Amino acid sequence: MSPVQRISSRNARFQVWQASLTNRTKRQRSGEFLVQGVRPISVAVDNGWPVRTVVTDASRPLSRWASDLLQRLPSVERVAMAPELLAELGEKEEPELIAVLELPADDLDRIPVGPEFLGVVFDRPTGPGNIGSIIRSADAFGADGVIVTGHAADIYDPKAVRATTGSLFAIPAVRAPSHREVLDWVRRSPVAVVGTDEHGSTDVYDFDFTQPVLLLIGNETAGLSTAWKEAADHLVRIPITGSASSLNAANAATAVLYEISRQRSRPPH
Repeated sequence: MSPVQRISSRNARFQVWQASLTNRTKRQRSGEFLVQGVRPISVAVDNGWPVRTVVTDASRPLSRWASDLLQRLPSVERVAMAPELLAELGEKEEPELIAVLELPADDLDRIPVGPEFLGVVFDRPTGPGNIGSIIRSADAFGADGVIVTGHAADIYDPKAVRATTGSLFAIPAVRAPSHREVLDWVRRSPVAVVGTDEHGSTDVYDFDFTQPVLLLIGNETAGLSTAWKEAADHLVRIPITGSASSLNAANAATAVLYEISRQRSRPPH
């Protein structure tokens, strides 16, 4: 087991971690982000994510879960932190333990493309919570990965990480500058690029989603960009009734992902 370092003041190390909670540029510069919660940390470790540091509360004994986790990470740096400082890093929570994880590369090839491929693109999202919700739904309904394109909120924003409830560590999530890089990557394989749009030509349940699919979800207020609409092979719509004019982006993604899962789980005729 690694020796335990102690932090009891707002030293340089603490300030780097604190800044990483709110500052995307500093997160990128340090190459790491903070994760809290039993399930997210457990899923990250189970899936082999590189843990740089484990920060624990210096004032209380470890729970059984935390002790077991540290035994699984014998060579990882350990820091015991004053509880009031740990609470600051936990924002509204009072975590027992925070894991500092290494940021993975934004490499589209982290997402496997096979004969049953299902990828999700979220175009220019503004809400980190929506990114997290879509990653969670993509994981729940069997997607191979999620891609966030354009000028967007960050996958590794603490609100996004929390909203995934651990799914961020179960499927690849990658950031791409624009639609061009994604299309260059996905066009190497026979994949249908399918956009969601309220003016789409086909109802979602009438489209054949059993083929390999890259599903496009647009910005929360503006929808899909013109570039993505033009790149799409098909545009589908979700029929809705009542007084609602549209669905929240994460809800729309979940509805389509459920339909894809339903179609793919039906026995062949």
